[in-house]
Amino acid sequence: MKKIAIQGIQGSNHHIVAQNYYGNDITLQECLSFDKLVDSLTNNHSSQGIMAIENTIAGSIIPNYALIDKNNLHISGEYYLPIHHHLMGLDNQKIEDITEVCSHPMALLQCKEFFKNYKHIKLIEDVDTAEVAKRISENKLKGVAAIAPKIAAEIFDLTVIEDEIQTIKNNATRFVILQTEKPENGIDSINKASLKFELDHKRGSLAAILNVMSDCKLNLTKIQSLPKIETPWKYSFFVDVTFETYNDYAKAKAIIEIMAEDFKILGEYKNGRL
Repeated sequence: MKKIAIQGIQGSNHHIVAQNYYGNDITLQECLSFDKLVDSLTNNHSSQGIMAIENTIAGSIIPNYALIDKNNLHISGEYYLPIHHHLMGLDNQKIEDITEVCSHPMALLQCKEFFKNYKHIKLIEDVDTAEVAKRISENKLKGVAAIAPKIAAEIFDLTVIEDEIQTIKNNATRFVILQTEKPENGIDSINKASLKFELDHKRGSLAAILNVMSDCKLNLTKIQSLPKIETPWKYSFFVDVTFETYNDYAKAKAIIEIMAEDFKILGEYKNGRL
């Protein structure tokens, strides 16, 4: 059985992605931080890992780009998961009985509007959505609720107090599948790539790269810049591109490699949104 590292525990969104992507024939390596997830991969405790990389509401999880790059991890695939947040706690409680809600900072942010109507509730950041649900169940914590996927209520025998409390209902998170070895994805199945390169802080340097992508018929779906801490005014750019033919992508890749510095292919894989 494949051992898959996830951020969080059973009942988390990472767990749902693992089930949907791999099926049930896997073993989970539960990690309560993204750093621990990376350690699990680099120490060969797991064969692949699942990492959230961006959300339609909260945007990019910027530190994760740096983790992938710094540890020379490879993206072998991606998965888009619609996000559903539910308020859950012990049986026989109404929302008026809840004084504290604990969850991951991202979940709290995505449900911020809901809690404006409940001024008596204190919002507390925690490491993981499902881990809070587990703690409430094990310690029989009355007056405390978790924001988590509905699967967590089923696993830890909690009651859903309020359904679908996320501010924006059309909310999704993109997850990438990571591994330490370069994946053997066949050219015929590749129509998306994640690239990283560096540019000098001078006029037109980024525009020139973007023109190459356009001329080679690549569709830029994501661009994220990160400053190089050790080199002031120099930036690393992380981009995702999709393409219809591999030859167009190969041409662009060859040109960008000449034009940019520290060019790196983070992954070539199948577009998860198709």
